[in-house]
Amino acid sequence: MIKAIAVDMDGTFLDSSKQYDEQRFNRIFQQLENEHIKFIAASGNQYAKLKSIFGDRNMFFVAENGAVIYEGNTLYDYQAFERDFYQSVVNYLNIDRDIKEIIVCGLDSAYILKDNRESFKKEAHFYYRQLKEIESFQNLPKDEYVKIALNINRGTHPTLDEDLKNYFSKDLALVSSGRDSIDLIIPGMTKGSALERLLNKWDLTKNELMAFGDANNDLDMLQLAHYSYVMENCEDASLFEAANYVAPSNNKQGVLSVIEDEVLKINN
Repeated sequence: MIKAIAVDMDGTFLDSSKQYDEQRFNRIFQQLENEHIKFIAASGNQYAKLKSIFGDRNMFFVAENGAVIYEGNTLYDYQAFERDFYQSVVNYLNIDRDIKEIIVCGLDSAYILKDNRESFKKEAHFYYRQLKEIESFQNLPKDEYVKIALNINRGTHPTLDEDLKNYFSKDLALVSSGRDSIDLIIPGMTKGSALERLLNKWDLTKNELMAFGDANNDLDMLQLAHYSYVMENCEDASLFEAANYVAPSNNKQGVLSVIEDEVLKINN
């Protein structure tokens, strides 16, 4: 029996316009609550962004690719980088590799440079509701830092993925949240590991977990859940190998359809 459902956001729960059928979800969510089935938004997004999508609900938020977990409005758990190491990674990207368009992600806020392009700032503000512009990355504000996000231009930095892996070895992990979007995270601090911690807290097993995803940063989440669904719009072949089932695309509200059909047994 399914007791918890974890869903990725972009490309999975949200359609290509970054929307979802709110009325339909409200009905589904109420039924999940009535049946004591936990609903978890599991995303590379910032907690504040996830809250803007779902509002005040009695649900869990796995944010920043698993580094931050909230229960409703309450911080439940987080894991931050060691400050000096984090600064060395930022300096390598910003100074050694001359990359300016970086989103430095803290627990309290995300940070970008004031002199970034306006188009980059606009996109950053869309994904990071708590976002501040700073003069320099070499004197970061006091915060607990959980992730670095950037888009790799493979034309100008064709070897950056491998260079980061080689330079920082086992102390840094790279996951893709879609196409050229890369998140630099603490090794082992993933959506899957966050869900494992929650399952242990709730005394549940992977056989009671349903999960939905479409990108590389969803891989271990799908490997964990017995009821694992890759979205049919996914472009990563490894996820089709990892998942046990395929859900209709995000533009068909596939997550909601599967929950209705397979969990709540709603006959539409």
